[in-house]
Amino acid sequence: MSAADIKLPNAEQLLNDLAQKIEPLLQANTALVGIQSGGAWLMHRLLVLLADSISTHAIEHGTLDVSFYRDDFAQRGLKSETRPSQIPFDVDNKHIILIDDVFYTGRTTRAAMNELFDYGRPASITLVALVNRGGRELPIAPQIVGIDVPLDAEQNLQLLQHSNGTLYLALQPSLSSTPSSTIKTDSHE
Repeated sequence: MSAADIKLPNAEQLLNDLAQKIEPLLQANTALVGIQSGGAWLMHRLLVLLADSISTHAIEHGTLDVSFYRDDFAQRGLKSETRPSQIPFDVDNKHIILIDDVFYTGRTTRAAMNELFDYGRPASITLVALVNRGGRELPIAPQIVGIDVPLDAEQNLQLLQHSNGTLYLALQPSLSSTPSSTIKTDSHE
């Protein structure tokens, strides 16, 4: 399927859909953890959308940067925008809702789980992804998904953020494919 044939969904609407799916999971002893950077953006937005439930159940939150935990670190190298992980709560016996933007092979999720276990032993981990793009390589899959958008391996789906904080999806060529134009869900930035 060519990039021109793909109509990307509205990331803001998907975020609202995710909030509705996540809210029933919010209970005492639950924490939200966003994977940098897109998962962290989503988590911060979910903190606002779910403020009442988060306050009622005293939901804690944090972020992970899994760069050093990836099994392909030697191939990918260090991202220029590496941020420290911030898990300011005890992970032991906590129900973790792990949030990522685009689920692909499962390697980012595996790295995030490895890092979480360095902080303690959670009671459970529920994986939430805004988009499942297909291409899973590990026996890991999100339990909650905004939408499934099957893509070819050469295509790279990114969650991006406008200067006003709104989120949008963009389809870009992968580093190994030939350059082509970026397709966005909307035309303003």
